[in-house]
Amino acid sequence: MNIYKYIIYLAFAFVSIVGNANAQSHKTVTFEVEGLKVILRPTPKEVISARLFVKGGTANYSKEKEGIEELAFDVAMNSGTTKMNKDAFSTAAEKIGTTFGSSTSLDFGEVNVTCLKTYWDQSWTLFSDAIMTPSFDEKEFLLVKEQMITGAKQTEGDPDSYLEQLAMEGTFQGRNYAKQTGGTVASLEKLNLDETKKYYFNVLGKKRCFLVVVGNITQEDLTAKVKASLAKLPLGNAATTESKMLITQPSENIVDRDIATNYLMGIMSAPSMNSSEGIPMLIGMNILYDRFFVELRTKRSLSYAPAASYNRAAISSPYNQLYITTQKPKESMQVMIQILDSIKLNGFSEKELRDAKQGFLTSTYMKMETSAAQSFALGRAEVVGSYTLDDKFSDQVDAANLTQVNKVFNDYTKSIKWSYLGKKDAVTKEDFKQTMQIKVPSKN
Repeated sequence: MNIYKYIIYLAFAFVSIVGNANAQSHKTVTFEVEGLKVILRPTPKEVISARLFVKGGTANYSKEKEGIEELAFDVAMNSGTTKMNKDAFSTAAEKIGTTFGSSTSLDFGEVNVTCLKTYWDQSWTLFSDAIMTPSFDEKEFLLVKEQMITGAKQTEGDPDSYLEQLAMEGTFQGRNYAKQTGGTVASLEKLNLDETKKYYFNVLGKKRCFLVVVGNITQEDLTAKVKASLAKLPLGNAATTESKMLITQPSENIVDRDIATNYLMGIMSAPSMNSSEGIPMLIGMNILYDRFFVELRTKRSLSYAPAASYNRAAISSPYNQLYITTQKPKESMQVMIQILDSIKLNGFSEKELRDAKQGFLTSTYMKMETSAAQSFALGRAEVVGSYTLDDKFSDQVDAANLTQVNKVFNDYTKSIKWSYLGKKDAVTKEDFKQTMQIKVPSKN
């Protein structure tokens, strides 16, 4: 074992021990406060992170209203409350070093606060007031809206962002994932304050929301705080769900653009993370990323940034992504498919699996050092199926075997929907290859 691998091994062992010790000493618990689900992970950390998750994501609004959730959450967290205007609210937060934020994604959105334990009481009051009684100041609304419109314009001009938009709209046409969470110029310009405010209060209900808190606090303290604030949320309606989409028909979408390099993305179906195939698929795509990097960048210099990934943010219709930016799209696609076919024929190796587990778990645990990262991971796991998936994550990675990884990789890489942005005369439809159809024999 060389020194580099030895260091990685020690780091992996250390974070595994620390992670397991923390899990045992500070067990994640869940409880309800007057109908609102709460997930609490007590830790020794003096930094506390709280997030109110809202299920549904793109299912909560129509295509014509895309961007409304991101706009509503941003304004709620940044425009002050009915008790304190924006300036007073911001000053109060700055004095104690408390920060507020929000995010939206395909299947959920969330608003959050990060603070020091010393100022937990004051921070919670600010946070719960921002959720329950946001001012929705018109001036702030117009400011945030204009910022989002500027961002949407930049997305259309940025090849990477525009490629992803093309890929999602082409792959999930007519479905929720075809909606842009950040909105488009056309959709954002039509949104007004009244409908955005109405939307916000419509999705904020106990059937659609849950709270996640990570930090050095007690269940009793959190229960009392929620009872006096968020427990007053209406019952509301549960988020609607869309049937899972499996990609069975390949396709190609070629968009001509005169740019220096060409951009290519392929989307394939993937299993749900809460299924027995989820972790093996995640591992397989991580190994594929390494193979792409070595072959496409290091050996052949076809791209500076080839990538392959399992999109963990896609919950109702999970999918895998292949990506490359290159001046030689024909050759690059050919090599990518050759790598996929080689894996289908010969499978991954035990060494690749072992290295992937060590590297993957190490990086995952290192990312979980912050309370904010932990609260987000717990919430995402809850939307997937249960917060316990996060607690079991390391054990499931460790338990995955080569047969599982090879089988799931073969099963879910049969049909690719390609999206291409670049010089049209650099490719033909015949260049958009598909993998070989290989049947893996089952073991009796």
